[in-house]
Amino acid sequence: MARIHLFEFEDQKWFPKFLRDYGTDFLQFLSNKTNLYKPIIPILEKGLRASKTSQIVDLASGGGGGLLWLNSQLLKTFPDLKIVLTDYFPNRTAFKYTKAQADNFEYIETSIDARNVPESLKGFRTQFLSLHHFKPEDAQRILQNAVDAGSSIGVFEAQERSLPSILAMLFSPISVLLTTPFIRPFKLGRLLFTYLIPIVPLFVLWDGVVSCLRTYSVKEMETLVANLKNSDSYNWEIERVKSGPGVVLYLLGTKKQ
Repeated sequence: MARIHLFEFEDQKWFPKFLRDYGTDFLQFLSNKTNLYKPIIPILEKGLRASKTSQIVDLASGGGGGLLWLNSQLLKTFPDLKIVLTDYFPNRTAFKYTKAQADNFEYIETSIDARNVPESLKGFRTQFLSLHHFKPEDAQRILQNAVDAGSSIGVFEAQERSLPSILAMLFSPISVLLTTPFIRPFKLGRLLFTYLIPIVPLFVLWDGVVSCLRTYSVKEMETLVANLKNSDSYNWEIERVKSGPGVVLYLLGTKKQ
């Protein structure tokens, strides 16, 4: 199945911010409650050790993804861990809520472009459920920017370009309907645009299916890496691991010692 870069509502500048935030809040809630990223804890630990840092700089964070649960696990090995949330469209309400749950979180309120990360942001760079938002030339810029900065980077996608993954996304509106009353912080608008005017479940469905069609395969990520300048100065690990009934595709790049 060829990669198709259709549009996602979440990426559109004209799309209302509050609706985008409702969508990213849902993804964060689901990621934390399902322990979606449990299989990649050893990969994150490897990235932190190779980086010789206890700071994660999360790019394109959305609402924070599954980082709250991951944080609780990583703190067992890295008690001084600090996680900095960033996004091109920062969901400040979700960021503040995440920090209130765990005080080792920080966040940047201004827009941060994953393709051109400020030099002041030092640490192990991560991306969860976000590389597929970028066209190949921009995805390559993200990786090149990490290499140029000498930063380790870990990219994780919890879907793939396959029929089973697409079929699973067809059930996402049901998940939105079932979980919305439990998502915090509580917002009356979230209920309105989920149940009375069901924009949220519909746009989550569309964006979910499109995310699958956009997701880079292992071979495509290998091609992105092969075209980087000074690619051979890094160790690259690109694989897919089982996570419950689904999979997580990941890319880990660490600078050679």
